[in-house]
Amino acid sequence: MIIDTTYLLPLARIYVETDILRAIAEGRAELSFDELAVNLVSLFELQAKASKLGVPPKYVFKALDVILKSFHVVPFYLREIISVAHDLKNTIRDYIDCVILATAIALEDDLLTEDKNIHRWKDYVYEEYGVRVYRYSDLAKP
Repeated sequence: MIIDTTYLLPLARIYVETDILRAIAEGRAELSFDELAVNLVSLFELQAKASKLGVPPKYVFKALDVILKSFHVVPFYLREIISVAHDLKNTIRDYIDCVILATAIALEDDLLTEDKNIHRWKDYVYEEYGVRVYRYSDLAKP
């Protein structure tokens, strides 16, 4: 399953209510860590968000190190991802979100995201590409 950047933020000490990594660690999610993958662009997005919020660089370094050692990191520059992202750009306004969704489509894997715009198109994504789009509440127990 491809996970969106939001779920990586707690690794840099940025609080999110939808902490899927904690839910997995606590046995409250229908996922395991070895099922998760991220697009390389999410590492940039995490760094940008941390900078905006004033997170000390040492926490960002640690987060990136954990991600690179623990998750399958998919390059954003793969031909299939670029092609699908290009096709999605008229539907999904944020190009980074296009890349993350395109990663799931190109790898024929499901996507975990809280992005409202992507969720608006989840039926289309499933019908057109066979990829399911989930949110935290679909997979994690309270």
